[in-house]
Amino acid sequence: MSIPLRALLFRRTSEPTSLTVAFDGEVYLVRVRRHRQARRYTLRINAATRDVVLTMPTRGSLAQAREFAEKHGGWIAARLRRLPEAAPFAHGAALPLRGVEHRIEHRRHARGTVWIEESEEARLLCVAGEAPHVGRRVRDFLKREAKRDLEAASRQAAQALGVKHARVSVRDQASRWGSCSTTGVLSYSWRLILAPPYVLEYLAAHEVAHLVEMNHSRRFWRLVERICPDMGRAKAWLDAHGAALHRYGMQSETP
Repeated sequence: MSIPLRALLFRRTSEPTSLTVAFDGEVYLVRVRRHRQARRYTLRINAATRDVVLTMPTRGSLAQAREFAEKHGGWIAARLRRLPEAAPFAHGAALPLRGVEHRIEHRRHARGTVWIEESEEARLLCVAGEAPHVGRRVRDFLKREAKRDLEAASRQAAQALGVKHARVSVRDQASRWGSCSTTGVLSYSWRLILAPPYVLEYLAAHEVAHLVEMNHSRRFWRLVERICPDMGRAKAWLDAHGAALHRYGMQSETP
């Protein structure tokens, strides 16, 4: 199979994929990637993984990339400091299930996997099994709950607009809360189960509306608002609290 000349010209098999930036006594790892559509050097922080990513044009140089990253060392440090602290899924930790605080209760010898118990004092997310499996079991439970709620919300939105979607999938999307493919597949972040129900319902309405308008035109937003009166409230909640949802299930950094 022949390789396009353009690919041969710009392929750098031995090129480093990361660089380090020192600022104020700290050293930060920056992942570097080339992108054929990039016209300039850009930096972004992945809130879910805390990765610092520098995107550069295909013809850019690593020397210029390093200079750009070092010039923005203060920005990198400030943005990372502003990220919420990690909240691992462990015994005693709190998490918002459908926007309501629940405390994780590990019950090693109990039968079952994960279940909810409520009392006047607290709402508990009970997890059976060995301690090393608590995090995975909680995550799997949240994904199942998210898929169930998102399938119901998507179905309701589709009925309101008179359209059909192919299927619903849930993933841990870091850069967006949902997406709609041209084949009608709706994909969402499972972390929406941590938000109030009206936020999840808004995201479902948003993605289903793309089955009618694959854009963000005025017509698109009118469709969303028609089937989701809480649109403004939901968008405001996401702007204020959305980034914090990525901290749940993250492991604390070790010195």
